[in-house]
Amino acid sequence: MKRPADLPHPAAEIGRFMVTGGLATLVSFLVFNFLAHGLYLTGHPWLLRQPILAFLVATVCGMLVSYRLSRHWAFRHRPPHHADGGRTAFFVINVVTMPVAITCLWLSRHVLHLSDPVSDNLAGTVVGQLLGQAVRFYLFRRYVFRRPSGDGSTGRSTSARARSGARAAAEG
Repeated sequence: MKRPADLPHPAAEIGRFMVTGGLATLVSFLVFNFLAHGLYLTGHPWLLRQPILAFLVATVCGMLVSYRLSRHWAFRHRPPHHADGGRTAFFVINVVTMPVAITCLWLSRHVLHLSDPVSDNLAGTVVGQLLGQAVRFYLFRRYVFRRPSGDGSTGRSTSARARSGARAAAEG
């Protein structure tokens, strides 16, 4: 069964979501490493002794990038169902899932006593963000970028049903 052009295959959606998440994570990575470790640009990082605060600031920067790319690219075929375009739900989901990555960073710093840039990035950016990303994909599709209204049994939008009905009438 073919899917309508306005509703891509879930694998394509997952791919775009992963690229979006990757770019947002890159922004977070760069901001975090600049604030917490200097990113080879300064010997006196602004938040050297406050890695959790640096991680929070970096995550908010990544969140802004993620929303723009999600709304206008990854889930562009899913029209907004909220008056604010889903911004509030998007923000709430990010805040609710943020402790996953922060916990990984905290455990690395305070339980394993690792404070080097590689350990910080593996714990917070790689492990924490990947775990959070899986949860966010489900929640974003479910609550922010929902399927267009249409026939629930086939997942087809109203316009896709109308097009297939017109084709059937023309053929019949």
